[in-house]
Amino acid sequence: MTSTRPVPGAVPGTRPRERHTGTGRAVALLALVVLGALIPLLGPSAALHGTGEARPPGAGGTALLRTVLFAALCIPVGELFVNRLARGLPDAGAAGAPAVPRSWSPAACTAGFAAALALACVVANGNLVPGALSDIDPGGLHATRDGALALVEVNAFLVAGLCALSRRPVTQVVPLAAVVVAEALRAHPTTEQGPLTGTGLTLVHLTCAALWTGGLLHALRTVRLRPGGAGAALLGRYARVALVLLAAITATGVCSSLRRMPPGTVPEQLTDTAYGRVLLAKVVLVAVAAVLALWARRRLHRAADPLSACVPARAEVAALGLAVAVSGLLTALPVPIRW
Repeated sequence: MTSTRPVPGAVPGTRPRERHTGTGRAVALLALVVLGALIPLLGPSAALHGTGEARPPGAGGTALLRTVLFAALCIPVGELFVNRLARGLPDAGAAGAPAVPRSWSPAACTAGFAAALALACVVANGNLVPGALSDIDPGGLHATRDGALALVEVNAFLVAGLCALSRRPVTQVVPLAAVVVAEALRAHPTTEQGPLTGTGLTLVHLTCAALWTGGLLHALRTVRLRPGGAGAALLGRYARVALVLLAAITATGVCSSLRRMPPGTVPEQLTDTAYGRVLLAKVVLVAVAAVLALWARRRLHRAADPLSACVPARAEVAALGLAVAVSGLLTALPVPIRW
């Protein structure tokens, strides 16, 4: 008879390789979060270097808050989206395993509420970072368009968080939609040429981006609980919709860019303005994510193990996470002048 000795330090019921994989993913996630925070914090100085443009006050802090707000929007939107896609699929997980992973929406909405509240304080101080509480004029928020939109975002995240904790988390759709509309309106002031057109483009762009980014993240989390055919079926459903989302993001992104940078000036502004440089970085990241998405789709349909598509899909999530950080940075930079 052969006796089996436990590996020193091993946890019963786990395999060393699985523990190493989990540690590696945790380290990779931490590195991604740190990099995602450094991009908006240090990005303004790098993007503005040599352009001759003035740096907006508090650009780094504003960019970081916008990044947190965008990420906080993506997570609950993605959860609602994928949970709907997963309806009707068989639960292929182990006995007793939940069909849906634990929701991150309450934590995300809390972070979004904090970021929106901080941004509202900036607006209440005339779009300047307040140096003291006495600098903030909460009553003045109702008197300006930007202030009213900031209040809408604060209240919307608060309501979305309460809905996420309720018995019907699907009711988050309404307050989350309010955040998207408020962001689209904020990005296009009434003084802009054709503000309604710009608002519509941003509305579609932001909605599709949140569905793509947050949806892929939640789909990968769900697949871990639904291995085999159920997981592959869920990824297949997501992949079909993701192609449409990518097409919409590309079309609206190109149209929005051309509205701010006329075709004849695009090559020069992409290298000589801070906005153009960051926009170029975002295009590269989205292109990388698109290539990884196509690679994952190819594996999903042609590989012996369809779930091997999760490998490029995880890299796709990382690229999209960095794109969210770059988007936050983009909102804090001066818009290029229409030449």
